[in-house]
Amino acid sequence: MRHFGLFAFAMLILAITSISATAQRKTTKKKPKQPTVVKTIPPLDVRAAREKVDVQLENVKRFVDEYGPKADALELLDKAFATKTVSEAILTKHASNKRFTIQTIRNLRDGLSALESEFRTKPLLQKYLVNIQGITDLATQSADLASSGKFVAAKDPLRDIAMKLTDTLAVLPK
Repeated sequence: MRHFGLFAFAMLILAITSISATAQRKTTKKKPKQPTVVKTIPPLDVRAAREKVDVQLENVKRFVDEYGPKADALELLDKAFATKTVSEAILTKHASNKRFTIQTIRNLRDGLSALESEFRTKPLLQKYLVNIQGITDLATQSADLASSGKFVAAKDPLRDIAMKLTDTLAVLPK
């Protein structure tokens, strides 16, 4: 009987310790699995076009910033030279500055025209054509105004081009 008492006492101790061990065990709630977000990369044509638009925007902005004071000076000198006699060297330098400015606007127009035609011809870019459409016409208008001696007025179409390019960048995926 003594062994039975010892055996019962041992079983009682085991039962008590196993109950307290299960009471201390924490249950963890499983968090619902969140869906993984897959970031899609736009096609190569769209990424390349975004870069080209950004380059052209920087070209136009830089030209407008540098061209603004020069345009005022070119028109003022035209008016001054019309009423006063000036040396041939000054007139030659002034004519050279005007030709350089007009040629720079034409070079801008060529780059913008290539960009717009790329948006027209590539199927992946055609849905963004609405935003960039007309920049070639605006650049031509600016070159025509500069050719006719209206250098200050030639800045306005260039500003409109900058706005169109900024709008295009806003809708092109990164």
